[in-house]
Amino acid sequence: MKTLILAHNYQRAEIQDRADYVGDSLKLCQIARKADCEDIIFCGVDFMAETAAILNPDRRVFVPDPLAHCPMAHRVTAEDIIQSKSEYPDAAVVCYINSTAAVKAVSDTICTSANATEIVNSLTENQVIFTPDRNLGSYVTRFTEKEIIIVPEKGNCATHNQLTAKDILSVKSEHPAARIAVHPECRPEVVDVADYVGGTEGILNYVKDSDAQEFIIGTENGMLYRIQRECPNKEVYYASTYMICPDMKMNTLDKLERVLKEKPEQNLVKVDAITSKKAKKAIDRMFELMG
Repeated sequence: MKTLILAHNYQRAEIQDRADYVGDSLKLCQIARKADCEDIIFCGVDFMAETAAILNPDRRVFVPDPLAHCPMAHRVTAEDIIQSKSEYPDAAVVCYINSTAAVKAVSDTICTSANATEIVNSLTENQVIFTPDRNLGSYVTRFTEKEIIIVPEKGNCATHNQLTAKDILSVKSEHPAARIAVHPECRPEVVDVADYVGGTEGILNYVKDSDAQEFIIGTENGMLYRIQRECPNKEVYYASTYMICPDMKMNTLDKLERVLKEKPEQNLVKVDAITSKKAKKAIDRMFELMG
């Protein structure tokens, strides 16, 4: 394959239809790690494409729109983590994959929303500096006896954090038989009313495997397209019609087709060699801890 097109579950429907693979951060990270191609086009946001570039130093990685950033990933800096490590010298640093290459480079390992609890509990250290999502960090604390130090103070996904329990229960009142499946980036109050909490692939599999026929989905609304496509006999409802990530939607089919045809330099993802080497150690460590 000359060019591999990867698309996150939150991408526009037409982008998902055009991609070779659609998935969550962990699935796409695994695919990128084993890619057999010349070039990769990553339809997502900046940290995803950076991760693909780190795992594929001998391949070119392009993005449809170089301005599609993850605001949460940029809420924490490498300097913030270095400062936290000086305050908690015995702590391991676990950074969510939704972070910059520079932050990954000063972390001990990374995690995804699908495996955060598994990764934290696999560590030998009893203290863990967790960054940058406070809601995901809060979720992990429910399933571990380790001390979790969350950095920064206000790190969260604006899209997921705006969902409230009231929003969920309002939809539930209209569809009382529906099961509630939400992402762990949501507020604790939302997690509390859910029947299932997990990453996007986990949510998809929950809907597929459940005997229920109706579901309220609490994550970025691009996910509903994939669920509806793969589970056509089940009814899925938005937890909130406002759960849209504007950066994810910056990628359009026209931009993808242009990059596929022209491979412009300004759309090429670049991570300096030193940062890339250090960040790759943290990424590889995650795969080791997963077994």
